[in-house]
Amino acid sequence: MGVVNGAAQAPVERVPKQDRSRATRQRLLEAAVACLAERGWAGSTVSVVAERAGVSRGAAQHHFPTREDLFTAAVEYVAEERSTALRALFPEGATDRRAVVAALVDLYTGPLFRAALHLWVAASNEDQLRTRVTELEGRVGRETHRIAVDLLNADETRPGARETVQGFLDMSRGLGLANLLTDDTARRARVVTQWAAILDNALG
Repeated sequence: MGVVNGAAQAPVERVPKQDRSRATRQRLLEAAVACLAERGWAGSTVSVVAERAGVSRGAAQHHFPTREDLFTAAVEYVAEERSTALRALFPEGATDRRAVVAALVDLYTGPLFRAALHLWVAASNEDQLRTRVTELEGRVGRETHRIAVDLLNADETRPGARETVQGFLDMSRGLGLANLLTDDTARRARVVTQWAAILDNALG
């Protein structure tokens, strides 16, 4: 503790540089997803994201040299966070298959899916972005499939089991698309119940 003009001064608590850098990176990733979901690709620039994150454009470019770097990393980051949260819902395994179906369907609603969709649309028109987004979606898709197989307790050696799980995930993505324009909650609940029954029958 120091002394200034005869008075004791409390020591200044310093946050390690590495921790500050990690926190800045996380703020940028979260701001990028929010901007992409709300503004779309055209309205989401590095400057807009930096302002929302409360950092300078230079700081943003230090972490992510290009716009493509920033937004592909942002969608991947939040996808990983959602995967972690999904597993945390059933820490000791799932016994209620309908609850698992509902949780998996929820992956395809909300800001993350909306942000990813804007990224897909942009990638369809931009060659440089398309390669990166295709690779990203491949990784995210494989991880989501693994999580679904685990939580649904699906035996993929059973004929048709793998295709049934993949068909369910494709259907979930379709429900997410339907929910973009209107509140599809009521219909979605009925579809979830039906798919839980289909999976019970197909997976045993």
